[in-house]
Amino acid sequence: MDAPLPADWSEMEGDGTLRRLSLDVGQVNAAFAANPDPRSAERPLTEAPATTFIEMQAALVSVPAIGGALLGDAANGNLQSWLQDGDHAIAILGRGLYSFKGSGYVRGGIFDRIVLIQDDVSVRFRDRDHRRINAITADGAPEFTEMDLFRIPADLGFDATRPFRIQLLVQRALGPVDKAFQTFDLGYQLPPQYLRALTPPPAAPETARIADRDEAQAQSDLWKRIWRGARAEIIALAAMLAVLTGTFFFQGFAVRNERRFYIFRMGFLTVTLVFLGWYANAQLSVVNLMALFGSVMTGFSWQAFLLDPLTFILWFAVAAALLFWGRGAYCGWLCPFGALQELTNQIARKLRIPQWTLPWGLHERLWPIKYMIFLGLFGVSLASIEQAERLAEVEPFKTAIILKFMRARPFVAYAAALLIAGLFVERFYCRYLCPLGAALAIPARLRMFDWLKRYHECGNPCQTCAHQCPVQSIHPTGEINPNECINCLHCQVLYQSETTCPVVIKKLKRREKIAGSTPPDLGQKLGPKLGMPPAGHPNAARTTPSQL
Repeated sequence: MDAPLPADWSEMEGDGTLRRLSLDVGQVNAAFAANPDPRSAERPLTEAPATTFIEMQAALVSVPAIGGALLGDAANGNLQSWLQDGDHAIAILGRGLYSFKGSGYVRGGIFDRIVLIQDDVSVRFRDRDHRRINAITADGAPEFTEMDLFRIPADLGFDATRPFRIQLLVQRALGPVDKAFQTFDLGYQLPPQYLRALTPPPAAPETARIADRDEAQAQSDLWKRIWRGARAEIIALAAMLAVLTGTFFFQGFAVRNERRFYIFRMGFLTVTLVFLGWYANAQLSVVNLMALFGSVMTGFSWQAFLLDPLTFILWFAVAAALLFWGRGAYCGWLCPFGALQELTNQIARKLRIPQWTLPWGLHERLWPIKYMIFLGLFGVSLASIEQAERLAEVEPFKTAIILKFMRARPFVAYAAALLIAGLFVERFYCRYLCPLGAALAIPARLRMFDWLKRYHECGNPCQTCAHQCPVQSIHPTGEINPNECINCLHCQVLYQSETTCPVVIKKLKRREKIAGSTPPDLGQKLGPKLGMPPAGHPNAARTTPSQL
């Protein structure tokens, strides 16, 4: 930790402080030509063979001397304060035709082109463990197009004193969906000037056996370790799903008191935003669906999906909920960005910001936009999954939830514009632009049950629920559009309301009229048949919708 700083860039390259992987177009074409799949050689790169495909350099900057030499005192100080006890960080610099970050930087926070491997430890980097490098301060440093820091959390079992490698995944399209892959390794070992010799413990036979495990076993150990480390988050998510399931199954009881249900819903959405979204980054995305489709077409494997336990559990919960309640179980309760929209809109209402209700004809014609966006993204993904994932930035989830608005200004401005629109039109993005909502609405047509209760008078003549539906998913004729409903249960609150629902109010008045005009002796005889309490009972002048 107290090693002296290297003098300049050339010294760091010379003594192994910096390690390089350099590939030209000719080497990459030759590697794909040697692939067992003969199709891999059918689409070679057309640039000159000597053209730099990628030059990638790496250094372990959690060593203060290396971090200070590469980043400068100020940036190195920020880096050291970012790292917790036992954490390490590696700087990866790149230039050339190929990006080491690639599409994984768009796909929900996982960088899918690089992985750190050390014996049975495999580290896949996520957005929350990533920072950009603004400048390299070492004298003689060349220009790079990509400069990034990646944190290695202490609980992953990484040992900075032992050799490791950065594995680079290079992919080549073989057709609209199929791809071929090649991997190239950048090996790294801390130079001796950064190490102090200690007496090593005797090697255990188990250690040697683990070192010989194949890659598949290492990946299996990785996801199991991740699940064990996320035990508290998994339990919390399971509790949220249990509470939500109970709410839906016993919705008649849950919505009986309007104020209590409102407080419950706002509290649940707050937990969704803060815990699922900003803390756990468990924001589902349409790119997850495209990745799933691509995986099914090219050879499905559970390994990549198991690396994020909360997202994995959420997708299974959503799949089950689609059969019971449609897309609203996720969109209305478990989507962090949807929760952010609704909470900010509620604040806007408290501040008396005017709410706009679009004319039904216009509103109905804006519905299809999100379906067009989804079908467009899906079509592009058949030709190029990378291009589709870039276009999927139409989703503001990464900016607002994953990165918490710590991103380039155009992305922040776009997400902010959607939230501002949502202050005036509740859930503006959900209604008209969300491709994930559109994708979930399509299989939701297969749901087996219709849980939302309606009266015959709903829609003709009563329009109360249609006017008060937060997302205008109720047609003027009274039926609920399941493709647009977010299962907020507000219509079920109104269904039992003795002060708002005209049907309930009318029945209450008829009940009171009968009670007031019936002779006492006849009332005693007819009362039990009408569900009326006996005379003198505290509830004799009052009944409930369930009794009616």
